[in-house]
Amino acid sequence: MNVRLFYIYVLITAILVTGGCMVGPDYHRPELTNVPSEWAGASENSTNIVQNADLTLWWRQFNDPMLNELVEEAVKANPDLQMAETQLRQARASRGIAIGGMLPSATGSTGFQRLHNAAIDPINSERDLYQAGFDAVWEVDLFGGIRRGVEAAGANVEAAIENTHDVYVSLIAEVALNYIVLRGVQQQIVIAQDNLNAQRHTAGITHKLQEAGFAGALDTANADAGIASTEAQLPGFESAARQSIYTLSVLLGKPPAALLEKLSPVGGIPMAPLEIPAGLPSELLRRRPDIRKSEAQIHAATAQIGVAVAQLFPSFSLTGTSNWQSNMLHNWLSDASLSFSFGPSVNWPIFHGGAIISNIHLQEALRDQAFISYQKTVLAAFQDVENALISLKKEQERRKSISDAVAANRRAVDLSLQLYTAGQIDFLNVLVAERSLYTSEDALVQSERNIATDIISLYKALGGGWESIDVKE
Repeated sequence: MNVRLFYIYVLITAILVTGGCMVGPDYHRPELTNVPSEWAGASENSTNIVQNADLTLWWRQFNDPMLNELVEEAVKANPDLQMAETQLRQARASRGIAIGGMLPSATGSTGFQRLHNAAIDPINSERDLYQAGFDAVWEVDLFGGIRRGVEAAGANVEAAIENTHDVYVSLIAEVALNYIVLRGVQQQIVIAQDNLNAQRHTAGITHKLQEAGFAGALDTANADAGIASTEAQLPGFESAARQSIYTLSVLLGKPPAALLEKLSPVGGIPMAPLEIPAGLPSELLRRRPDIRKSEAQIHAATAQIGVAVAQLFPSFSLTGTSNWQSNMLHNWLSDASLSFSFGPSVNWPIFHGGAIISNIHLQEALRDQAFISYQKTVLAAFQDVENALISLKKEQERRKSISDAVAANRRAVDLSLQLYTAGQIDFLNVLVAERSLYTSEDALVQSERNIATDIISLYKALGGGWESIDVKE
């Protein structure tokens, strides 16, 4: 008979679980009405736009083995990425706790006691007591409060996954940006040293002309001043190069000086890809991890409203208790020593001073905040892409003009030296020509570096790179 009652209660519970409703609003993916149909920056420079480009391993398009090596090492050892992965494990563990609330909980206990009471029986004042018990509770999720909690925990896992992807995207971009900065500064050092050699050569000519009486002290002073001015640029460049190496080392989870030997040799600025993988604005909503993370947070906040609403309704539980107690070991677990009870229980909040209603309003406000945050994230993402596109376009135009200036300044330097040696012009013309050449060559290196960093910024803005790692379950 007891077994029959047990199965009846289990059947009732199963019906309640499968037929129970889920209170609170269901989550629906947010819809935006102000998504542009195309990028403004792309429409202005459509010749280099690629709509369907693979962003998975975008850094390899720079064709730089050292950059590829640095990225691979950073992914393995970067502290920020490791922290994001631990946060993901935390979210998954929290979801496991929430799922556990849907299942029955059971507790077993056992014990032994030696009792002494001479007042009752002076002769047999001591006796043994053996006890064992088993308690079980199963809360029936009739109104879906527990299931909404599991839903929220699952959304938090998705948010943690996207946060890991977002850290990965930022990490790869930071490694690439700092590497480009390093190579750019190293090229600035090369140009400064080349110009320094040229200035020293010119100064040598000037000193010889002065000794021969064809040049004055002012010319030699100006030549020496030009050398000193160029030399003064080198310490700043060398400091910037060293700091870039330090930054890269820390990004790779290493001490700051760990990469000095590897990265100190001068390298060129990697050639940037000529094609721009802009795609469409609508695709950005599904690709950028920070947008996906923000969307998952809306989902979690929406589910928490259901958790709060469920507190308005009664909770049903199926409880069972069994206990074996005997003063003799041989019949401790016999039917004669068994006592048990089981049955349903109901707990219904009647008065809580409006706390439950206020909690519902609180969760609704948090949901609305999550949606506003999502809108801001989307707008910021659109702005990132547009900024990168227009910056890249204008920097390409600037580079062309600077390249023309470098060619003209080189011709001017050669011509001015010839005329100065022949005594047809004064040294000031040579000095101006050399300074103009150095300035334009330095600007050209900076422009090439800016083009590379603009493309990296574009890849980052597009959310490229996270597809190459797998943090799914």
